Amino acid sequence: MSPFPPRRSSRATPALALCAGLGLAVAGGTLVACGADDPDAGTNGVGKLAAPEIQRKYKAAANAAGAVHISGTLVSKGASYKLDMRLKNNGGTGEVSTKGRTFRLLRVGERMYLKADAQFWRGDGKNDSAAARKLSGMYVRVPTDDPAYDRLSGFTDKKTLLDGVLTLHGKLDKGKRARNSGVRTVELTGDGGAGGILDVSLEGRPYPLELERAGNAGTVRLAEWNKEFRLAEPSADDRVDYGAKLPNS
Repeated sequence: MSPFPPRRSSRATPALALCAGLGLAVAGGTLVACGADDPDAGTNGVGKLAAPEIQRKYKAAANAAGAVHISGTLVSKGASYKLDMRLKNNGGTGEVSTKGRTFRLLRVGERMYLKADAQFWRGDGKNDSAAARKLSGMYVRVPTDDPAYDRLSGFTDKKTLLDGVLTLHGKLDKGKRARNSGVRTVELTGDGGAGGILDVSLEGRPYPLELERAGNAGTVRLAEWNKEFRLAEPSADDRVDYGAKLPNS
């Protein structure tokens, strides 16, 4: 069925004829029919879909992406975490802040490192100050069997972190059209917004761009999808292997 109204005469104006021709040329593709009243003109077409289908599209796009930059605040089990992480399928790097402490994480494959200042390594003050000074500013390898590995590796795991933050609770609905950092978006809501609000891009791939998490559990921004960045283990001069267990595990 043509998306354009029937012609009132057998002679179409040049502009209308061109518009109709374009509409036929892109039918079934990512573009939509032209027309000043069409909110989906020039978009990826996701805005026309039902909310569950939009969710399927943005999850597929996110999972297929080779890289992403995740920043913002997460609240989990009463603790608040400020994140600034760049992630790939084989690891990630960036900073995490919680309870007044900031540390840097770097994971390449299974090898994960933690970098922090002496105050972080002193913890509650019971740890050796000399050892804390030695570890300060160094990438300290986190053994895979150390309890800290399980607690921290999720921040460096693209799939785990995306699965955790891209969650809407309750009945899924499609909300308003807007712009996020200049990009046209469509809003998805869970439980009318109480279960979270997610902006999905209407330009290019339907990537998720920003999520207000349910229950005031933080706001997360997702950007630089598929943007390449360097991910490599620290040099031998910048890293140290503390042993089988970290001081603050």
